[in-house]
Amino acid sequence: MGKSSTPSRERIVAGAADMISRRGLSATSIREMAKHAKAPLGSTYHYFPEGKQQLATEAVRFTGEWVARSLRRELEAGPVAGLRAFLDLWRKIVVGSDFHAGCPVLAVAIEEPPTDETPPSLVAAAEVFEQWEALLAASLREHGADAKQAEQLATLVVAAVEGTVAMCRAKRSTQPLDQAAEQLQTLIAAAVSA
Repeated sequence: MGKSSTPSRERIVAGAADMISRRGLSATSIREMAKHAKAPLGSTYHYFPEGKQQLATEAVRFTGEWVARSLRRELEAGPVAGLRAFLDLWRKIVVGSDFHAGCPVLAVAIEEPPTDETPPSLVAAAEVFEQWEALLAASLREHGADAKQAEQLATLVVAAVEGTVAMCRAKRSTQPLDQAAEQLQTLIAAAVSA
């Protein structure tokens, strides 16, 4: 078996993120995540010796960084452009998967941990939400919003987008995302022009 046919660690992580975004974490085994990424179970355990939790944590971080990259790039043009990019990214995922996929970070965040200990994937999900909020808040501050309002508005944006993504999946429609988008743009425009 040549080296080229060995799936990369990143491909396994991306496959796991996609699988979790569709089925949630508890309904997905490491075997299914490996199969979804077209990776042998052996290579999956080679990269993730701690198993499912380790792979799920990496999948959450991978998604977090992927979204953050897009946000950083688009926020250079201002918070409204950043918001539009954030919304468009999730719209593409929801529509592109025919309403079967949502956000793997949210999927991990809402699941009941298997033990009393906080799993690392849940810690990673909290960190990802904070990262997205921090990027949005910084952009809002740079464009004239006061610090407290910037922080609150950033939380509202992340919460609204995550919530409407779930609503879109349930309704098999982008209407919730589109309706929230209009109100969020109005709030951001008001905050930065105040």
